[in-house]
Amino acid sequence: MTAPAAHVDVGAYALGLLEEPDRRAFEAHLSSCLPCHEELAALSGVAATLDGIGPIAEAPGGLPEPAPVPELLHRRIRRERRGRTARTLVGAAAGLVLLAGALGAGYTVGADRSPAPARASGAADGAAALLRDGHRTAASDAGTGASGTVATQGTPWGSRVALQLSKVRGPLECELVAVDGAGRAHTVAGWSVPAKGYGLPGSPQPRLTVQGGAAVKPADIRRFEVRTIGPGGRTLLTVPA
Repeated sequence: MTAPAAHVDVGAYALGLLEEPDRRAFEAHLSSCLPCHEELAALSGVAATLDGIGPIAEAPGGLPEPAPVPELLHRRIRRERRGRTARTLVGAAAGLVLLAGALGAGYTVGADRSPAPARASGAADGAAALLRDGHRTAASDAGTGASGTVATQGTPWGSRVALQLSKVRGPLECELVAVDGAGRAHTVAGWSVPAKGYGLPGSPQPRLTVQGGAAVKPADIRRFEVRTIGPGGRTLLTVPA
């Protein structure tokens, strides 16, 4: 057995795939090769994982058996097949180990158990906390009947903003904008209003709560406006900052 072939046979030796003459030759090589020692130690856990799994069969429909060839070429072909089998099994074991680690960390395979509801709940909790702890202002509009409360909190990038809105009937598409001292409107959030709206007779929701952000500091905001989106857009509610 040559030195390069011995290096290639580390995986086959770890999985017990070497024939007796090759196994003895590899063990003789192993006694003086530190890299093979290290690789064999790394593969020992994979070999234990694959204990009981038989060799992978050749794919059906392959090429017909070749004519007899010298024994030396036969041995080379066997080594190459062992190498492919060992690499395939080691790769499969690595995939099993990664999958087990993912499941142990709490991940679920499949799309039916999405963590999206938990994220939505977290966003609602964040808006409620901001409305409780942030700087709040409230207003109502006699013409549209809409009423709402806006809370702001400064951040390094601008402002976090939360809105509670009521007495609005849909269907509408709306947005909340923060208007600065120069009259520029910075979009905070957008949403659609159902036909029955919020906080009106027959409305399933007493109010809407949304949270967003604007690239403007709280001190630079003069007012907030709830606007409808689309042709004939209008302002439903103005809340001073």
